[in-house]
Amino acid sequence: MVEKEEAGGGISEEEAAQYDRQIRLWGLEAQKRLRASRVLLVGLKGLGAEIAKNLILAGVKGLTMLDHEQVTPEDPGAQFLIRTGSVGRNRAEASLERAQNLNPMVDVKVDTEDIEKKPESFFTQFDAVCLTCCSRDVIVKVDQICHKNSIKFFTGDVFGYHGYTFANLGEHEFVEEKTKVAKVSQGVEDGPDTKRAKLDSSETTMVKKKVVFCPVKEALEVDWSSEKAKAALKRTTSDYFLLQELFPRIVERVYAQRHPRSTERTHAKMLIPFLTKEKPGFLGEMAVSRSGVGKLQALSQRDPPHNNFFFFDGMKGNGIVECLGPK
Repeated sequence: MVEKEEAGGGISEEEAAQYDRQIRLWGLEAQKRLRASRVLLVGLKGLGAEIAKNLILAGVKGLTMLDHEQVTPEDPGAQFLIRTGSVGRNRAEASLERAQNLNPMVDVKVDTEDIEKKPESFFTQFDAVCLTCCSRDVIVKVDQICHKNSIKFFTGDVFGYHGYTFANLGEHEFVEEKTKVAKVSQGVEDGPDTKRAKLDSSETTMVKKKVVFCPVKEALEVDWSSEKAKAALKRTTSDYFLLQELFPRIVERVYAQRHPRSTERTHAKMLIPFLTKEKPGFLGEMAVSRSGVGKLQALSQRDPPHNNFFFFDGMKGNGIVECLGPK
């Protein structure tokens, strides 16, 4: 396990060697912020395992993996942290050994209590909370707690070939590297050579910025009745509506409108479990977990984070960032 940071917030030689590649990528200060972050991860199925791996390898200070469910016969095939022969064990406890072995310098813990039983005070010990495999009510409740206590909040899930992540970072400050524009001396003509000199400048500077996120409840309750919202609706990915409580009826109604024959309405009902959690979505889990880079960006405060949804469509093999909310 990692010992406490040295005075002055430095990192040890061992850590510098372990994280050399990413320090070169996003800088020492960003790595120090990661190193000081404690994260709660809820849900240790396929997506949760991928997120845990990314956070542990990145070098957060501590990761608490919370899951009250038991390992099912299907879990070892979709979740690489669980060893075969673990059926019946708690899913978080069965994931601990392999998770810790990924990076001994990260303090990895497990919690086997149901997330719904946790009081508000439980969440305040973390810098970031990430939910998977949770109901809409739980997502909204935990997001409200995090928003109130200035805790970075993420949630995500996979539905067959479709997946999403959502981030609420509150008022989030970050730094972004920008190329300096070369200053031209007075009296120099503004010709082609001067313009090329401005563009070819190799000097960079770090610019501090801030972005404001909205709670997940507001993001899921967009009023689509206004003319502006109706125009935006045409451009909004249909995956957004996977998150709505009435999604099964929406899918059936939309499919029936497009395919009015009664036999095809039956196909609409067959489509519902395919797009929900009744079928595994390994491709979606991999892709959505890759969007976990946004979690690392948020914790390191380096570069602009995704604001606020990321949707992945495994049938098309692409993803899209959408900013949805009250404004």
